[in-house]
Amino acid sequence: MGLVDLQGVSKRYESQKLLCEVEFYLEEGERIALIGKNGSGKSTLLRIVAGLELPDAGKVIKRQGVEIGLLPQIPKFEPGKSVEKIIQEQLQELEEVFQNYLRLTAQLEKEPENQTLTRELERLTSYLDFHNGWNIRERVNRILKELKLDQLREREITSLSGGEQRRVALAGLLLRKPNLLLLDEPTNHLDVYMTHFLEELLLREKYTFMVISHDRYFIDRIATRVVELENCKLRSFKGGYLDYLRQKEKLLTVKTKQFENHLRLLKREQEWLSRGVRGRLKRNEGRKKRLEELKKVLKEERRELKSIELQLKREFYQLPTEKINRKRILFEIKNLSKRIGEKWLIRNFSSLIVQRDKIGIVGPNGSGKTTFLKLLVGEELPTDGIIKIGENVRIGYLDQQKSILDDSKDLIETFCPNGGDRVTVRGRNLHVYGYLREFLFPPEHLTKKIGVLSGGEKMRVALALLFTKEFDLLILDEPTNDLDIPTINILEEYLIEFEGGLIVVSHDRYFLDKVAKKLLIFTGNGKIEESYLPYSQYLELEEEIRELRQFVAESRNRKRNYRPLNRPKKLSYRETQELARLPEQLEQLEIEIEKIENCLSNPNCYQKEGLVELSKQLEQKQQNYDHLLERYMYLSDKEEEYLKAKEGDDW
Repeated sequence: MGLVDLQGVSKRYESQKLLCEVEFYLEEGERIALIGKNGSGKSTLLRIVAGLELPDAGKVIKRQGVEIGLLPQIPKFEPGKSVEKIIQEQLQELEEVFQNYLRLTAQLEKEPENQTLTRELERLTSYLDFHNGWNIRERVNRILKELKLDQLREREITSLSGGEQRRVALAGLLLRKPNLLLLDEPTNHLDVYMTHFLEELLLREKYTFMVISHDRYFIDRIATRVVELENCKLRSFKGGYLDYLRQKEKLLTVKTKQFENHLRLLKREQEWLSRGVRGRLKRNEGRKKRLEELKKVLKEERRELKSIELQLKREFYQLPTEKINRKRILFEIKNLSKRIGEKWLIRNFSSLIVQRDKIGIVGPNGSGKTTFLKLLVGEELPTDGIIKIGENVRIGYLDQQKSILDDSKDLIETFCPNGGDRVTVRGRNLHVYGYLREFLFPPEHLTKKIGVLSGGEKMRVALALLFTKEFDLLILDEPTNDLDIPTINILEEYLIEFEGGLIVVSHDRYFLDKVAKKLLIFTGNGKIEESYLPYSQYLELEEEIRELRQFVAESRNRKRNYRPLNRPKKLSYRETQELARLPEQLEQLEIEIEKIENCLSNPNCYQKEGLVELSKQLEQKQQNYDHLLERYMYLSDKEEEYLKAKEGDDW
């Protein structure tokens, strides 16, 4: 059996069905990405697998002894403990196993024939191999460094931000390495470099896991299977995210044919029902019942087809041409600098931002991206330089706190503050419910207060509200945080069609590749670079350059360390003369060897010269040739090593 097997599992909260008799299995070594709309039950499914919630019906079967670790969206810690202490507690069992291994190893040296000790050592060795427990200190330092927690070791856990606490919880789970990792949005609050490290670690150390994520490049790289939760049912797709989309396209084709077949059958049945009196006298009540059932099936199939078509359209949506003049200036930035304490976030940055610019702001956490947005909207003042805003430019700004929302108002009051129930969006006059349905809100949410909504729901409301207003420039800070993939697709479609400018901070590579035409890269120490590459290509190029620089540095170190020990020597005068003569000598021997071989193949020749004598000559000349060739290779290599070493001195 697999690690986990769900059989006929159902779960509901009040009137909402989350899981309906689902069948699910997870094998050792699998890497499963769980996707679906927010509120569809993904986190609940993880909690059921982890054993933290019970299903209403069905069975959850786990392999005996399987260890499961869950990363929730909001981890909870005991107050008063430092980061270092929390990490140590996660590794306590691993440390005990390692110490036990050392003790038994010493004992086995005294009792080499003890089979019980041997078997126990084999078990402990297997455990340490699986959990990478041989160099645990090195792994702790590496993971804390890459997740930018090494400077926070002594900090009390509740003094950290929510994102930092999540990284502590993630680090602990990665170090502990349970048999099955359950990760709920692990890339939230990770910058792109941390995400890349997480990808590498999960793949290199062969974790088995199930992950909820909206980061489509992350899913595409790490997943062996994508499982979609929709309408309380699970559907599996082999491979990563792009494989999932290709299989969805094939599914659309199959579903379309199935729908057309059912539609033809419905028409035939309706024709039968509409016959004259003679036909109705023999009407079959069972046939009428099947007709009504067929209508229900068609209604459900039509809904499913529309859903898949819309999803694929949004996923691959790109604006074919630009519609307006790009020359209107939105921002003119000259020699902008910003310092906080002794740290420079921006130094001497100049740029021109014009209408229709779609700019992605990227870089490590803490490099100054959000501060840059606040400088643009006037929430902070620069240390030096000028920010000149264009004439009559209307700016829509969405910060991470979603300040444009009022928690005390419900959705109707938020979208229709002056009464009524209609909104205007891009020239269309819509009923507020019809509009909010595009952002995946059901009717019962209209009277809910903003304050009771989840983080993802608040972000959807904020974005929907932003798009009801007329702006020349949108400035968005991490808009995809807490959003599911269907909502991100909606956001991408709106931003691609938006005819104004866009400045967006995001770590979502897939999102930026679709909406951003230009990048501002915050590289640290106040430096900002510009690039017109798609973000994923820029990161690949950056990685290649980093590896090349590392290779060059290592090569220089090897040469510096190598020269004092065994410095290649220049050929002597006699060796130089010998090397110059050897090619001619080798060529002459080749001619002589070929002549003897030709003679040995000709009876008239070898009978005259003598077969035995010719064989001796051939053997002698072949030995001379081999000796001279070996000498030639030695002198050539010696000269090449000397020239390389000399070239290295000039670097």
